Amino acid sequence: MAIVKMKKLRVVALSSQREQLLRQLLRLGCVEVSQPEEILSDPRWAALLHRENSELPAMRTRLAEVQTALDALGKYSGVKNGLFIRRRSIPEEEFLGDGAVKAAGAVTDEINGLLQTLARLQNEESGLASRRAVLLPWQAMDLPLNSPGTAHVLFRLGVCPAAVDLGEVKNELSAAEEAAELLEISSDRQQHYLLLICWRAGEDRAMEVLRHRGFGAVAFPEVSGTPAEELGRLDLALAETARKREETLTALASQGEHQEALRLYADRLTAEAAQQESQERLLTDGTILFLEGWVPAEKAGKLESLLEKEGCAYELADPLPEEYPEVPVQLKNNWLTRPLNMVTEMYSLPAYDNVDPNPLMAPFFILFYGLMMADMGYGILMMLAGWYITTRYRPKGTMGHMFSLVGLCGVSTFIFGAVTGGFFGDFLTQVVKLTTGGDFALPALFTPLNDTLPILIGSMALGFVQIVTGMAVSLVRKVKRGAYLDALLEEVTWWIVFAGIGCMALGVTNAVLWIGVALVVAGPLITGKGLGKLTGVFASLYNHVTGFFSDILSYSRIMALMLAGSVIAQVFNTLGAIPGNIVIFVVISMVGNALNFALNLLGCYVHDLRLQCLEYFNKFYEDGGKPFQPLAINTKYVDVE
Repeated sequence: MAIVKMKKLRVVALSSQREQLLRQLLRLGCVEVSQPEEILSDPRWAALLHRENSELPAMRTRLAEVQTALDALGKYSGVKNGLFIRRRSIPEEEFLGDGAVKAAGAVTDEINGLLQTLARLQNEESGLASRRAVLLPWQAMDLPLNSPGTAHVLFRLGVCPAAVDLGEVKNELSAAEEAAELLEISSDRQQHYLLLICWRAGEDRAMEVLRHRGFGAVAFPEVSGTPAEELGRLDLALAETARKREETLTALASQGEHQEALRLYADRLTAEAAQQESQERLLTDGTILFLEGWVPAEKAGKLESLLEKEGCAYELADPLPEEYPEVPVQLKNNWLTRPLNMVTEMYSLPAYDNVDPNPLMAPFFILFYGLMMADMGYGILMMLAGWYITTRYRPKGTMGHMFSLVGLCGVSTFIFGAVTGGFFGDFLTQVVKLTTGGDFALPALFTPLNDTLPILIGSMALGFVQIVTGMAVSLVRKVKRGAYLDALLEEVTWWIVFAGIGCMALGVTNAVLWIGVALVVAGPLITGKGLGKLTGVFASLYNHVTGFFSDILSYSRIMALMLAGSVIAQVFNTLGAIPGNIVIFVVISMVGNALNFALNLLGCYVHDLRLQCLEYFNKFYEDGGKPFQPLAINTKYVDVE
């Protein structure tokens, strides 16, 4: 497997062909329309050509409306989306046709209209409820709320803190020699609700007394009747608003049957938005249009046939070395390496002139994951989960890669579980002991508890193999570039050192090691300058020795995770077996193993990812590639045939 070779594409066509050309490129799905920054930076071209206008903002707005409608169906219609979306297959003609689009558009408008009505009714209901809460403390008063009093007598509503002693307030009013009466309408934990009756001429003196007690006037200018009458009107309005709200909710619930149509519409709008985004990258003078982009070399034939059929002028050329940073990267993978796209894309795509890391990483990633998890029961669960999700829901993109990778790692986990004799830890051993009282153990070549040191040595040996593999890849790339001296002083020199250490350990000879050491010393002396030759020797020795040692030691995490997973599973099994009841044992064991499985499922992935990205990739990998994003039909809910 390798990085797909790209061709640089330039197309000139009539502006009248724009829609037809973009639609055909969308169906072909292999052309990335790039930004024409280089041409627009040339004043001569910039004076003649300008960017095409598009309907992308309106398309995105419409797509947001459809998504809002789908979210509303999930919330109000009782349609359950589930964790995964089950994709259905439809013909391309149906997907790109206009019949279903118009109907789905009308449904979208209707649902969004109902949502607006629902929001308005909820706001009205909230406002009415707030008004009712304000009037409720005054309901015992048999007096119109907006009554100002008579020509000589003033009615003033107000509140004061609940901590105020109303008896003292009334005494103070009496002491002021004013004819004033303070009536308590109601009280709660926060405040007293009061009615002040006094002569209009004495209002200022009465209010002066009350202000010192925290009295605040309250007015209801829009209320014409008594509190009880207004509360009755509000209750009727609340009931009517609630009825309309329920009718709106019922109407929303009845739209659940349109979910599939809306999903299709959403995918169609996504495709059209991609087309409009590509249209914004076209240049035109009003008569012709200019398109620049990239196409995989293996699909250039289909593109040429399309362009010739449309009567377009075009040019296809291999990218120049100075253009490599701008060339988009697409990885060519098979069923085994494709799931590793998830890891590569999470880290960073390789540079265009680098190597595809997936085939080099897949055997090690799957092997290491199986070693770290190493349990037949967990492996079976992973294989079943991967098979069920990929066959039933057919997820695409990262989610599809993830469950395919789960299935492959499940196979490796099962195999090494069989090698170590693990099935949910020692589950079967405990079951036999509880039911028959006998001893039973699955056959095993080695076990994490009894063979910890050999597993540690084996883990680091596998790490050494992977590091040497990375060095071999780096050697091949340097030789292809003609950097023979770098290859000799880096990879070959340290291979000789490794071989020399092995020969010395076996008692064969020390000469190979001395040759390697001589090459290590000679490297900085040959490539360095001045005093840097001397310091380079010590720096090279220190960096390489500590680097290789720490990298190889890092692979001890394989043993650590294998041991931790096995011990945790056995601890839960032992705890479950203490009561001596098989039912209690099964419950405790399954709960504990579920926690252990979830912990290791993520933990093994993280540590495996670290080994690949830090210890392995730094030997040969050059990242920085931009993903290839062609104008294509990318869907979330359906599969277009």
